[in-house]
Amino acid sequence: MERKTQIQAETGKQDLLITREFELPVELLFKAYEDADIVAQWMGTKVLKLENRNHGGYVFETSDPKGNVLMRANGAIHEFVPNQRITRTFEMENGPFGITMEYLTFEAMGEDNSKLTMHVVYKSPALRDENLKLPFSYGVNMAHDRLQEVVANLKTTNHEQA
Repeated sequence: MERKTQIQAETGKQDLLITREFELPVELLFKAYEDADIVAQWMGTKVLKLENRNHGGYVFETSDPKGNVLMRANGAIHEFVPNQRITRTFEMENGPFGITMEYLTFEAMGEDNSKLTMHVVYKSPALRDENLKLPFSYGVNMAHDRLQEVVANLKTTNHEQA
């Protein structure tokens, strides 16, 4: 299966550049990061908090069927410019990778197409490289594929109701 999300990781650097083009208007792509219900659907997680504003924050949690917490992530939202940018931190609680800085840029590529660029900065090249040893690329691609599917279905449903 083709991986549509591209990840660039230069040797010796502490950052990643993640890009993906979506068959969605930029407003809907942005909404996938802004609307807690949509985030929960495509990420497959509970959204415990999502304060989309400058100086806001978020908390996501994923549990197994018995209710045991498998993953909890949180961060601070430093900049929130609708349909354009989100600048935030990301921390997987009890994870070995520390806190990353994420710069998300949303760009219209046409009426029904858009591009997401994520510049992710780790504390060190070693932490970034450890993260890349995991099925990171597979996970990001799977999540973005799901985002495309969930939001495209919302677009179709909303269009049919109009």
